[in-house]
Amino acid sequence: EGEALVTEEQEVIKDANGNVLADGDSVTVIKDLKIKGSSSVVKVGTKVKSIRLVPDASDGHNIDCKIDGIGQMKLKSEFVIKA
Repeated sequence: EGEALVTEEQEVIKDANGNVLADGDSVTVIKDLKIKGSSSVVKVGTKVKSIRLVPDASDGHNIDCKIDGIGQMKLKSEFVIKA
């Protein structure tokens, strides 16, 4: 009685190598990514610090982050590896 049941399972977000990612992790981009609506590109090898996971992202962009020189953006976990 008075016990909260957790029915929703936390979605596990993994990088391209299958490593489980967590909020605050640093990741490295593994392929050049064009930025929608811009001529900029996030280059392969770009390090991204302090990611924030976005479970249940409808468009597959399940990582929220800030990239130096580019700013706030979302990435797909399949294009990064844990640094």
